[in-house]
Amino acid sequence: MESSAKAVAHDFPPFFRVFEDGTVERLLGTETVPPTTDSFTGVQSKDVTISAETGVSARLFLPKTASSTHKLPLLIYVHGGAFSIESPFSPAYHSHVSSLVAEANVVALSIHYRRAPEHPLPIAYDDTWAAMKWAATHCRCNGPEAWLNDHVDFERVFVAGDSAGANIAHVMVRKAGDDGLEGVKIVGMVLVHPYFGNDRPDKLLDFVFPTISGPNDHRIYPNKDSY
Repeated sequence: MESSAKAVAHDFPPFFRVFEDGTVERLLGTETVPPTTDSFTGVQSKDVTISAETGVSARLFLPKTASSTHKLPLLIYVHGGAFSIESPFSPAYHSHVSSLVAEANVVALSIHYRRAPEHPLPIAYDDTWAAMKWAATHCRCNGPEAWLNDHVDFERVFVAGDSAGANIAHVMVRKAGDDGLEGVKIVGMVLVHPYFGNDRPDKLLDFVFPTISGPNDHRIYPNKDSY
């Protein structure tokens, strides 16, 4: 009896597998929760579209203390997940960023970049930079999103991430330093167990970043000689 199971072409547990017909199955990080108002902390959240063309979006978080008379720092958060799983809408990341907003009294923009393997690196870098530039359009209080216009002090911006997201955050802060981000002053960076390359072979990295330029690519290998 012929099996109906599809043949696997590439398997990267516990993250994803790719079948010979090109379809992708994510093994983790697919569950999502809607934006809401947290009944305990009062943190509000909502989803915003950054680019209808690419599908880049974000989840915005606003603390209970937000008012029109006192602007707050902005936390730009980049989620982890091997560049391939998870999203700002997953229960874990929604809860994590919401708790940061409540404890630190900041507005947060949690970015949903396109993920590998369908969208290999450097697309996640490009998407996150596009999201940061979109946020910067609110620095004069005339951007498309009212929460950013009304509540954010763009002289106090922090960029943070974990794992692969910390790698992206590091690249974004460096790019902002090199290229500038008009109207935005980045005053801090938080990298939680960041992913960077080393001298050992990494089949997953080779698959999600097929155009990497090798050990001189400062996005993955930020050694002192690349600065």
